[in-house]
Amino acid sequence: MSNPRELIDEIIAGTPDWRGTTLAELRRIIHDADPEIAEDVKWRRPSNPMGAPVFEHNGIVCVANILKERVRLSFPAGLSLPDPQKILSSVSEGNKTRIIDLYEGDTVNESALSDLIRACVERNLAKPERRG
Repeated sequence: MSNPRELIDEIIAGTPDWRGTTLAELRRIIHDADPEIAEDVKWRRPSNPMGAPVFEHNGIVCVANILKERVRLSFPAGLSLPDPQKILSSVSEGNKTRIIDLYEGDTVNESALSDLIRACVERNLAKPERRG
């Protein structure tokens, strides 16, 4: 069984068009913003055998998905994150998740994305520890 890093490498290699390149760029930006971020691959199923790359630090920071015509970066806590450069959009009414959709030819606002990653990590680290 492959480790998460290898699985994400496989997802990128298995998407040899602009979407794979975009995911690789997003991954680099995420790691540059928080070198302690951990990678995982979740939600593997028959309809999505590759799964979704997940970036975590004391909880989920963001989830990447390669879709038919775009690459989506989802922030489950997006509603609570500062977004002064307005790079996030809402998924649906009442949902706390906010997203960044990138289409062919789009450029990533690296500084704004880095700020979001750091803000999300700070938010995760500030959460009270769960006791079970």
